[in-house]
Amino acid sequence: MSDDMKTWQDSSYLAGSNAEYLEQLYDLFLHSPESLDKNWHAYFTGLTAGESQPDISPEDLREQFRIAAKSPTKSAPALVGDAAHIQKQLSVMQLIHDYRSYGHQIADLDPLHLVKRNEMPALTLAYHGLSEADLDTTFQLPNTFPVKEASLRDIVKLLKNIYCSSIGVEYMHISDAKEIEWLQNHIEHHDNRREFSVDQKKKILKQLVAANELEKYLGRKYVGQKRFSLEGGDSLIPAINAIIQQSGALGVKELVMGMSHRGRINVLMNVLGKASRDLFNEFEGVLEDEDRRSGDVKYHLGFSSNVKTPGGVVHLSLAFNPSHLEIVAPVVEGSVRARQRRRKDKLRAQVLPLIIHGDAAMAGQGVVMETFNLSQARGYCTGGTIHVVVNNQIGFTTSNPLDARSTLYCTDIAKMVQAPVFHVNGDDPESVCFIAKLAAEYRATFHKDVVIDFVCYRRHGHNEADEPSATQPLMYQVIKTLPPIYKKYNEQLLSAKNIDDATVKQFVADCRATLDAGKNLVETVDTPPDELYSVDWKPYLKNVELSTPVKTSVPKDKIIELGRKLTTLPEGFSLQKQVEKMLSDREKMTAGELPINWGYAETMAYATLLDEGFPVRLSGQDSGRGTFAHRHAALHDQKTGEVYYPLNNMTKEQASFICIDSVLSEEAVLAYEYGYSTADPRVFTLWEAQFGDFANGAQVVIDQFLSSGEQKWDRFSGLVMLLPHGYESMGPEHSSARLERYLQLCAQDNMSVCSPTTPAQVFHMLRRQMVRMVRKPLIVMSPKSFLRHPLATSTLDELSEGEFKLIFPEVDDLPKKKVEKIVLCSGKVYYDLLEKRRENKQTDTAIVRIEQLYPFPRKELMDVLDEYPRAKTVVWCQEEPMNQGAWYQISFHLRACTTEKGRELDYTGRSAAAAPASGSAKRDKAEQKALVAAALA
Repeated sequence: MSDDMKTWQDSSYLAGSNAEYLEQLYDLFLHSPESLDKNWHAYFTGLTAGESQPDISPEDLREQFRIAAKSPTKSAPALVGDAAHIQKQLSVMQLIHDYRSYGHQIADLDPLHLVKRNEMPALTLAYHGLSEADLDTTFQLPNTFPVKEASLRDIVKLLKNIYCSSIGVEYMHISDAKEIEWLQNHIEHHDNRREFSVDQKKKILKQLVAANELEKYLGRKYVGQKRFSLEGGDSLIPAINAIIQQSGALGVKELVMGMSHRGRINVLMNVLGKASRDLFNEFEGVLEDEDRRSGDVKYHLGFSSNVKTPGGVVHLSLAFNPSHLEIVAPVVEGSVRARQRRRKDKLRAQVLPLIIHGDAAMAGQGVVMETFNLSQARGYCTGGTIHVVVNNQIGFTTSNPLDARSTLYCTDIAKMVQAPVFHVNGDDPESVCFIAKLAAEYRATFHKDVVIDFVCYRRHGHNEADEPSATQPLMYQVIKTLPPIYKKYNEQLLSAKNIDDATVKQFVADCRATLDAGKNLVETVDTPPDELYSVDWKPYLKNVELSTPVKTSVPKDKIIELGRKLTTLPEGFSLQKQVEKMLSDREKMTAGELPINWGYAETMAYATLLDEGFPVRLSGQDSGRGTFAHRHAALHDQKTGEVYYPLNNMTKEQASFICIDSVLSEEAVLAYEYGYSTADPRVFTLWEAQFGDFANGAQVVIDQFLSSGEQKWDRFSGLVMLLPHGYESMGPEHSSARLERYLQLCAQDNMSVCSPTTPAQVFHMLRRQMVRMVRKPLIVMSPKSFLRHPLATSTLDELSEGEFKLIFPEVDDLPKKKVEKIVLCSGKVYYDLLEKRRENKQTDTAIVRIEQLYPFPRKELMDVLDEYPRAKTVVWCQEEPMNQGAWYQISFHLRACTTEKGRELDYTGRSAAAAPASGSAKRDKAEQKALVAAALA
């Protein structure tokens, strides 16, 4: 290597961001040398044509620039030519790089000015070997700036305006050079702001007035009632409206929002156009249909409307939301994905998710990270989400960042998906609106998540009855001195002579008059739904009881036809040995040569539904194969790695089948699938837990949405939860799906809980979920070991005839008049009981399975019990401990069925326990043997 090249490589000024700049200069040297500064011309000439320097190709030199950028920096020796200017030019480039990287840390973001801005040595001249003596020297700028060269004095001023004013930008963590260049072009070329016309400024002012006046009006009219005011964050309203308008112009047709309670009422009124009279009725407790649903508080309710944008009408939906912070985010994402499927929106450009977070929850709630992790996963991506953090710098009473998080910003979690983060001072409405539009443009361009950290404050306490100065005295001393944001902005417009004194007075008067009249604060569009993209829920609202019988059988010839197609593979497709045997066995099952197992029946249920036009979406950890290798919905070519889905390749007319091996998450994925199921009742949506035990990682979704969404919000979901459950000596974490918890949540016909014990039962149960015109959740205690139990089989005739049985009567030919005991059970324990009774050759004990535990089939059970007139003892037998499983939740049903005829009701099973199962396989087997023996004794 020549001395010149070594000098070049060792120079600290040629490291980091300078590599890109040098590449640009080198291209000019190659293609337009006359346009290059003479010092740079001499520099590149020296590098490529020195006496001791061999010829270097242009690409080799570019590569050397890149290598140098990644190498450890060293002190720079003197360079040849006009070295001093070159070194200073490179120092300026490094200064620009550091402003891009760290300028946000000294930006004017806090409207309260309570947070001391960091001192950043990297943003000083001295740190880069520059001084005041260089301020009037002219230096070149990167192409992304509006000018090609400027004095150092003007460059520093420009950098401070761009990166350290009321907007701070984080994007240098992004690895995609195209994204960085795009952001720099939009940030630096426009001086990180965009000019607004006088009419646009008036519109922003009007929205700020409406946001503030609504809160004041409600505060006067409903003194002391909770509304979780937006005051202090008023600029959120023009920000959301700017996102909607810009997104509409970029081709978005639907926008789905999720947000918590803070400012929700204001968004409902000033963005979605909810009528003020309807809001007042909610404050006053006036209900339209008081008896039908239990309802929810006003700041949890959703809404939908249509608004005009430059690109046409956009449909807006605000998702219903519980008080559990951030959990609505994955629900929104699932709803958006379903809407995109309905629109055949493969680019994911027509439906936009917008999530509004709180600062404390953004950093504190794990589901935020889980949702970001879904953003680019194949089965869950939605083309990018716009995240707006209402950063009022306090979470209830916690305001010290040292208590609230372990990161510099509450938004740092977004960097895991390389999302750009725009921090903006909420007291600068124009900057807020500029960033809102820029975020919409970024999402439309790159189909990735983008975050707006909207820094504001909370004028009142956590709610309007709370006194915040008890815990934040200094913060609220400052807040009490601050005028409403619209007044500050009004003064700004008056000073610029954009408006006169009468403008804001008229806005205030108009707003108050609208509220007094109970009308809408914003204009919406009454357009009929587009039949191509809307869903008619009316057929599902007929209050059909969950236990109403429905025909689920399928003609035998259709089953055989589909069965053959499911075992036909592309030519040359190479299967793994065990999978090949599984497929061969399924061929024999179709031919009637082998009894049908669970995997065949489940697959056939999907196949027949797909054939009837119902799309199927199945997701969960390892769902393609199935945790216990029973499904194999995705077949992998052993030579090419190609993946083939037989269920998606039956006929040209069939509906689509998608099977997703999900990310390793329960909470966000289950919430996502719930959201998906609420957006389209025609899609059969299923989520499978790896083991049922792990579903409790998503307990908030089960409690707040699945079990209660219908009663609270009139939202319907046909989501199926497949939960492997059964005691097989695998310890306390791999035995129980916590059946008792689901049964405890059952009421008002809100969902079904089933524990099918034959392949035919699972076939009819899954088909029933879609064939009947009801969309309510189905919880399935699915099998593990008895997926392949020799007694757990069915025939083709059982699929082509009958329906799902709520009660499965005795299967052996016992003399009913001699039966003295009836053992009731559910799930896997049935096969242990059956095998033991046959071993004992007992004929005086009948075993009856309850296949549906909710709604409980009381009448059907009583009918079965009446078939055994001499049976005076009824035993409930379960594997689970007494305080778990079904016993506590169904015992009152059982007593109602037995006491009428004077029968005794007993319990056999494990004793009450804190943990679901023993960690000792030996002890577990002994307990199982004992409970079976006790039931049959």
